[in-house]
Amino acid sequence: MILLVFATWIALSLAEKRTERHGVNKEDLNNITFYGLIAFVIGGRISFVLQNLPAFIKSPADIVSINTDIFDPLGALAAALIVALVYGQRRGLFLWPTLDALTPFFAVITIGLGLSHLAAGTAFGKETNLIWGIDLWNATRHPTQIYETLASLLIFSLLWFKKHDPRPGILFLTYAALTAASQLFIQAFRGNSTLIFNGLRQEQLIAWIILALCFVLFEYRFQKQ
Repeated sequence: MILLVFATWIALSLAEKRTERHGVNKEDLNNITFYGLIAFVIGGRISFVLQNLPAFIKSPADIVSINTDIFDPLGALAAALIVALVYGQRRGLFLWPTLDALTPFFAVITIGLGLSHLAAGTAFGKETNLIWGIDLWNATRHPTQIYETLASLLIFSLLWFKKHDPRPGILFLTYAALTAASQLFIQAFRGNSTLIFNGLRQEQLIAWIILALCFVLFEYRFQKQ
């Protein structure tokens, strides 16, 4: 958790340095991230509680427990997205420039997620005999958390030093496409992936969908420009 808080601070600081080139002021950037993060935390807890309502009816005090496992990531993302969209609409923010301005924030957060997974031992890899395997959960495993962190660092570096593209949305779509492509590789070595449809990894299916959507939006943005 501390790593994620630290990553959030760095992410916001770096995003602020690039706001002007995307036509978004710092106050709006700070507000949309602040409100989005609050919605993420509260929405994730509420979504989990609603999905497990009978258990919380018996023990309502658990709703405000500090247990971080009482959390639904998809519900949290949905809540953050809704709040960000509402704020952006009220402030008259354009979608693509705002997403471009937030791209450094997203890129650093994914680095923080990789480090937090490594610290907590979550998102662990399959068993391996490779010399760079790490001992985790009574086995030598692929260090998928390190793969994730290195891939995120590389993506951030490529985007941070990339020449500014005046076409709104290209920076964000590049980040999304590269991140989805990296997950296609990393998920192949994960030891706790969710399997669907006779062995297909759910996370890889989601990554393929995001990657395909990015290419469609790339084409749309190029034609629009």
